[in-house]
Amino acid sequence: MTRINGFLGRRQLLQIAGSSILMSIGGTIVSQATAIAEQKFETISPDAALARLLDGNKRFIQQKSQHPHQSQTRLKEVAQAQHPFATILSCADSRVSGEILFDQGIGDLFDIRIAGNIITPEALGSIEYAAVNLNCPLVMVLGHERCGAVTAAVKGEPLPGQMSAFVKGIKPAISDIKGFSEEAVEKAVVENVKYQVHKMRLYSRLLSQLVDASKLKIVGGRYDLDTGEVIII
Repeated sequence: MTRINGFLGRRQLLQIAGSSILMSIGGTIVSQATAIAEQKFETISPDAALARLLDGNKRFIQQKSQHPHQSQTRLKEVAQAQHPFATILSCADSRVSGEILFDQGIGDLFDIRIAGNIITPEALGSIEYAAVNLNCPLVMVLGHERCGAVTAAVKGEPLPGQMSAFVKGIKPAISDIKGFSEEAVEKAVVENVKYQVHKMRLYSRLLSQLVDASKLKIVGGRYDLDTGEVIII
């Protein structure tokens, strides 16, 4: 940068001033864009969030899916911030995809997927993040028909590698279930969902406080692989 008698030249001063103004305007534009994006997201109640999920599932069952929030416009809306209206703790099973079976789109669901839809410290921390930091009003623990993880837990046979870890997380839920049969597995699926919901509240004071304040609802659900229907447990 050139100087005249120890001072910046007039041209340099104008360039610096212009750059500062552009940076200020650019920052303002970004802030305004973020604010506009924030305004696009409404705050809904836990009951309204659950109704939205189940309405989407009805559309999916009836093959009337609308595939919302999957456009380039939506990408831009959620690029700076996310506002999911529901957190789904579901099994890692390839047939249980929340956005599809609830007919939702990008930024709608906070997905946590793990075999057997079990509560681990990492899963619980993720759920707390969504509830506290993102003000997500609904948590659903979603089990499903003929779950392989639950089947393995009911069978009780040794598993290789680290696969025994998710069985360990399911076992307390099915302590009263004896023997192996299709009926036993289906009962275990439901009991496991109930147990994980209970465990969530038991081990998270943050979530319990939000539930008590009516700012959060925690529910269990069962997904039917044959029909596509989600039933609240």
